[in-house]
Amino acid sequence: MDRSRFLAALLCLGFGLEPAIAVESAPVPPSDQGAVPSLGKPVDIVDPSRFGPAPTPEAVPALQPAPAAPATPDLGANPAAKAPDGIDPNRFGGKHSDEAYGAFQRGLYKTAYNLALPRAEAGDSAAQTLIAEILSRGLGVARNDSEAAKWYERAAEQGVPEAQFQYALLLLDGKYVTRDDKAANALMQAAAEAGNRLAQFNYAQMLVQREPGGRGLEKAVPYYERAAAAGLADAQYAMAQVLGNGVGGKLRDDKQARLMLVRAARQNYDTAQFDLGLWMADGRGGDRDLKSAFGWMKLAADSGNVAAQNRLAKFYMGGIGVDPDPILAGAWYINARRAGLNDPEMDDFLRGLTDVEMKQALERANRIR
Repeated sequence: MDRSRFLAALLCLGFGLEPAIAVESAPVPPSDQGAVPSLGKPVDIVDPSRFGPAPTPEAVPALQPAPAAPATPDLGANPAAKAPDGIDPNRFGGKHSDEAYGAFQRGLYKTAYNLALPRAEAGDSAAQTLIAEILSRGLGVARNDSEAAKWYERAAEQGVPEAQFQYALLLLDGKYVTRDDKAANALMQAAAEAGNRLAQFNYAQMLVQREPGGRGLEKAVPYYERAAAAGLADAQYAMAQVLGNGVGGKLRDDKQARLMLVRAARQNYDTAQFDLGLWMADGRGGDRDLKSAFGWMKLAADSGNVAAQNRLAKFYMGGIGVDPDPILAGAWYINARRAGLNDPEMDDFLRGLTDVEMKQALERANRIR
């Protein structure tokens, strides 16, 4: 199960939600109203906050509410908009001039490892986190998860939020260290309170799993909000579900829910793209925009979302946001059906195609990747 389906399932089972109908990043320009999408895919963005604080520890901030939405919100009218890529110089907790970090940024991983190791052994928490990252991913050196766990633990003991988050995951997994749910919970909360957005989202999930229902969700929502405000697509999708259903202590707010879907969709979060396509087709939470609805659905379908592939087939069948095309309608449904989805309406549609049209649809389906 992919992460978006897992999140949707957790929201449904843990919170009693129905998925909102229509699942890492820099802010979208506020003037963007969301219209005709480019169907390409953005390159991956490195999470700029992963590796913790500046070298001088600061007091852990109290949990704050998410910042207000911009005055001119992005309502999803231009799926072509992309967040800029980049690596934050502070991600390893080191100074901008740090040689080990600079080598890592340039892809000189072995050099970065050699430069950071003496400092890590001397107790430098940023260097310890960098060494752990290199070892855990096998960058320029042989991958060694057990050794990475040791360095994450040392950095976590010094309060580096990224290391706390990573070590909490290791404690929950129990493969490379002794499983300890209580310690994992404490570290995940500490990292979340310190502002690590991945920890905020995961701690929210832990709260919901520990206490299913409305009470657990109300405790989780502030962490979802902070992670969403920091640009985490998983959290943005979670908040779209919360706001679209009016749960977790929040009133139903389709406009804000749609904004959250847009932000997650901008990051190629396919379930958010699927939901946003439905919302825009229905005019939920903003203007009805069939052309953009088609664009978002096409992006989700291209990424392999089977539900989106089936819905895209219906868009082509009915000419929703695009000229009607029975061949492409058939091709996309054939592709979805091969993945295990069955739709009686689309089965009837296929039976209505001529032999020539069916042959063409099969040929097009075979080219869909």
